[in-house]
Amino acid sequence: MWDSFRIGASVPPIKTECGWLEIYHDVKMTVSGPIYRIGTVLLDLKQPHKVVARCNMPVLSPREDYERIGDVGNVVFACGAVVEDTGEIKVYYGAADTCICVATANFNNLVKATLNFVPR
Repeated sequence: MWDSFRIGASVPPIKTECGWLEIYHDVKMTVSGPIYRIGTVLLDLKQPHKVVARCNMPVLSPREDYERIGDVGNVVFACGAVVEDTGEIKVYYGAADTCICVATANFNNLVKATLNFVPR
């Protein structure tokens, strides 16, 4: 899978009808060094050690200069999230270990993207 080198929890799980949404980070190793990206997984509500589904690709990768160039380059690392009453989710993340940013998305779309891949 795209996140098979190393993963780690980032944001406290968010309860949804489909399970606990966990926003996490992964590390992809390349010949130029590691790239930190953000992905999502849904965990069973009653048995959160069981994976219900996970995204089949990163939901955020370093693309902008401020995400690629800094104290530690090629890093996006989620550190907080707020689900607004409007249905928008704001994900706060560190970029290149030099700044804090916010990315926004429709919360339901993020859950649907996570449901694209269901583990066996």
